Amino acid sequence: MLAKITSKNQISIPKKIIDQLPDVQYFDIGIQDGVVLLKPVKVYDTSLEQIRSKMKTLGLTPDSVNEAIKWARSK
Repeated sequence: MLAKITSKNQISIPKKIIDQLPDVQYFDIGIQDGVVLLKPVKVYDTSLEQIRSKMKTLGLTPDSVNEAIKWARSK
C-alpha cells in the first residue's frame, strides 16, 4: 500500500492495516536497514502511587529498578 507524507511530516496508516490492530493508539517507531518499523505499544493507565505500592510489595528499590533498566538497555 502507498502512503504519502504530508507537509507536516505525517503519514496516515491505511484502514486495511489499522483494522488489523484493534485498540492500538501508540507505536514504537524505528528504522532498520532502511525500513521504517511501526510496532504497536500497549499503554497502561497506572498512577505513580500504584507503581510505588507494587514495588514495595515486591521488595524492589529504586536501585533495583535502575539495575533492571541498565540490563534491559544492554540487550
